[in-house]
Parts: sequence; structure tokens; C-alpha cells
Amino acid sequence: MSAVEALHGGDAGARGEPQLIYLVDASVYIFRAYYSELPAMTDRDGHAAHAVFGFARFLLDLLEKMRPTHIAVAFDQRLTSSFRNRIYPAYKANREPPPPGLELQFQRCREFCQHLGVAAFISPDYEADDIIGTLAAIMRRAGVCSVVITRDKDLAQLIRDGDHYWDYGHRERFGYGEIEKRFGVIPERFADYLALTGDSVDNIRGVPGIGPKTAAVLMKEFACLEDLYAGLERVASLKLRGAPALPERLRLHREAAFLARRLTMIACDMPLSVDAADLRRRASDACALTSFYDRHRFGPLLRRQSERLAQIPCA
Repeated sequence: MSAVEALHGGDAGARGEPQLIYLVDASVYIFRAYYSELPAMTDRDGHAAHAVFGFARFLLDLLEKMRPTHIAVAFDQRLTSSFRNRIYPAYKANREPPPPGLELQFQRCREFCQHLGVAAFISPDYEADDIIGTLAAIMRRAGVCSVVITRDKDLAQLIRDGDHYWDYGHRERFGYGEIEKRFGVIPERFADYLALTGDSVDNIRGVPGIGPKTAAVLMKEFACLEDLYAGLERVASLKLRGAPALPERLRLHREAAFLARRLTMIACDMPLSVDAADLRRRASDACALTSFYDRHRFGPLLRRQSERLAQIPCA
């Protein structure tokens, strides 16, 4: 069995039984395209279109190579609208607002998914991470494993036996047993690990003075924050630089650590009523795609990819 067949689940698609669901973190690939060195592109109305082009090329390439029977793309609505902002108003407050015109390109990317027959999800209260986490949980209960396509390390916490974390652009793919070696901690303890280190990208403080190496050692020794705080007397004797001072530091910042975990833990139980049938890739709409490409003044590259994809059965 080839690497592609192994990841795709062998002949499962031919039997009509989903073995894998591909879950795509759209923002990663849209932002990557936006900040790439693609030539300047504008649609018929003069709006920038290069992020749409880059995302479309990525998604078509994924579909053509992997031929998934089940796939979903998750989008973020905006930086400061999730339930985490209600818990902690400073969450992601350090980020610059999206560049002008990028929001429109995000909308166009969702439209492209629709024309391509790919399920797309967005929520005003939850982030793309939570959508992916919830879809993975739903499919796991149905006996279906997930391939999470992203570059965001936070999503590593979702991986379980049979799942894959796939950095598609860098061609790096990790199964459950490889996550600890790559990120320093097993998936089940990842949110607790991030609660200790904090996450400067999302403006999450964590516990001052605890970096990745220290947090990784603590999360090898303790199963979760509750376990750690119940056994603080053991921390001072661990083989860590500055270990004797760690218990007091952890006590002083206990509230911050538990707040951080509420922010770093991906919600896998958002209200989302879907099943495997809703996530099956449908046939693309050739007329809508042609109109979409014409409106964005895209050349033959995407059109040829779409034509080739149309020849591949969806199931």
C-alpha cells in the first residue's frame, strides 16, 4: 500500500465507508497565500484576489492528490468574536487587525468551497480550531479517524490513535505516536502544557518563568494541571533547573494557569449537528466555477485542475 493509500484508507472509498475525514484549517493557507510573493491579482472590480488564488490552488491540489471522500474546511469569522474573548477580553488583543480587503477574500474562499462541493463551516462564537475539534469528535464517535491539515501547533491536541496532523505546505505529517517527539508533549496534555508556557501569539500569559522544556518535563510527570497542583511538593525534587523555586511560582500563578487552559483547550463540543453524510465531498458545479474564475480573472491553471478533478468520482 502506498503512502497515499495508507493515509486515504486503502479501498474504503470504494466500499462507501468513510475511513478518514480531512479537516482543513483555512486561515493558515489563506494567510500564507496573502503574504506570499504571488503576482498582483485583482478581480473585475479591482479587489485583490491573490489570497483566493493561493487558497484555491492549495485546495484543488489536495483534492486531486488525496481524493478524499469526506472533507470539511473550517474558517475563522474574526479575531475578537469567540467565547474566549468573553472569558478574557485581552485574548488575541495583541494582533494587528486583518489587512484591508482580506475579509472579502475570506468570503470568496468560502464561496469557492461551495462551488467545489466541499463543506465549509464558520461560527461567530467559536474559532476554526473548535469547529475542527468538534467535527473530529463527531467523526471519532462514528469510528472515523481525522487528518487535520494545518500549521497551527495548538491543533496537535486533537490527535488520537489513527489520526494525523499534517503540515501540508511543508510535507510534514505526524501520527499520534509522533506528536510528543515533534511538540514535546502528548496530545492529551497539550492544552495544559500551553497553559504553563503561555502563548504569546494569542496573548495568553501562562506561568512566568516556565518555558517549553520545563513545561514538557512537568507534563511528563503529571497528567494535567489538577494533578500538578495536587502534587506540588514533588516538583521541587524534579531534575529541572530552578526546581526548588517552582512550587511557589506555580502557587502564585495558579489562577493564571487555569485561566490559560480555558483559553488553550479546543472546544470539541460546540453545537454542530452534522454526520458523515454532511461531510461527503459533492460534485463540483462547473458553471459556477467558470463564473468564479472569470470574475476573478484567473487563468487556465485552476481551470485545468478543476476539469481534472471533475473526472474523479466523489465516492
